[in-house]
Amino acid sequence: MTHRIVVLGAGYAGATVAGRLARRLHPDQTEITVVDASADFVERVRLHEYAAGSELKRRPLRDVYAGTGVRVRLARVTGVDVEARTVTLTGADKIDYDTLVYALGSASADHGVPGVAEHAYDVGSARSALRLRERLTDLGAGGTVLVVGGGLTGLEAATEIAEARPDLAVAIATRGGLGDWLDARAGRYLREVCDRLGITVHERTDVSRVEANGVVTGTGEVIAAEVTVWSAGFAVSSLAATTALQVAPTGQIVVDATMRSVSHPDVYAVGDAALAGGPGGKPLRMSCATGIPTGWQAADAIVARLTGRPVRRIPIRYFNQCISLGRRDGIIQTVTADDRAKATHLRGRLAARYKELVCRGAAWAVFHPTLLVPFRRRRIISPAATAQRHARSVSSDVGGAH
Repeated sequence: MTHRIVVLGAGYAGATVAGRLARRLHPDQTEITVVDASADFVERVRLHEYAAGSELKRRPLRDVYAGTGVRVRLARVTGVDVEARTVTLTGADKIDYDTLVYALGSASADHGVPGVAEHAYDVGSARSALRLRERLTDLGAGGTVLVVGGGLTGLEAATEIAEARPDLAVAIATRGGLGDWLDARAGRYLREVCDRLGITVHERTDVSRVEANGVVTGTGEVIAAEVTVWSAGFAVSSLAATTALQVAPTGQIVVDATMRSVSHPDVYAVGDAALAGGPGGKPLRMSCATGIPTGWQAADAIVARLTGRPVRRIPIRYFNQCISLGRRDGIIQTVTADDRAKATHLRGRLAARYKELVCRGAAWAVFHPTLLVPFRRRRIISPAATAQRHARSVSSDVGGAH
């Protein structure tokens, strides 16, 4: 009997899961289907580059999975019934599954701020990045751009635009201090880069409303801008919350250390869609640095459970935060396992090259899904055989203890 595995979403996390499963499970017993609304794999970590004018190479999903046995279904997911084990797609088509991997990711969140949807641009998806790219192309010399949000995405967007278009007046509004999570020296360097690129910084500024020609802050100040780029965080789709899955207040699916749903054992969630505990009990943050390792974890757990092998639980931790500041500059902030800045960092051109290698490496791992995992296509065994193997293992352990 064929075991049907359906992966919803082909971002970094979902694409990683599908390729890893194809490498580890025997094709005679499994059917792996990836569902995504886009025909291409989107390098989301480069969308700020694309918006500022750089070109991105097309990566059709069908090419990514050519020769792997993974089926690609181009459609938008409109519903999931975890009791009936079915996924509904656009056009009311349905796919049945035995194991589901939910990897639908996240999109820019407006946090209820009026005017964001009507007047702001973002780099949360390929479509929105293209929309911003076209608007910036139309913007003449002397035009004004305001980036709202001082996190990694906001900093990268502001510096990328300022470097690519020195004829524009670029500003950034951040709720806290500029780069206040970085170590002190890295924070000072960030300010130097912003000064060099001519970026005006509005610190400790809450934006309460976005208008056609700028924003209004919480104190009533108006910051004029012909183009407002919204980069104040991300949120997941509301789809999971409409199912019987246990979800967090954020809408993320609550999972255990193997990325398995705590309420439905035949469902796994990875990447931004999952609420997974990290070092110190802190939730893992939404990022590519989280998405790929959670994809590895889920794929390996699925293989282990289907083939009756021990499930490994490898703690996911952080090592650094990579920030590109245009094409020729950057900061690599080393961090603790739970993502707090250490007193060391790399900066300048070397940091930019390091960040570029990280981006290329992440994409390469997706484009070559069968090369990073040992070629051991294992056969699925029945649940009864799994239980017997587990019982023998326990018995052996007890005998050894005596």
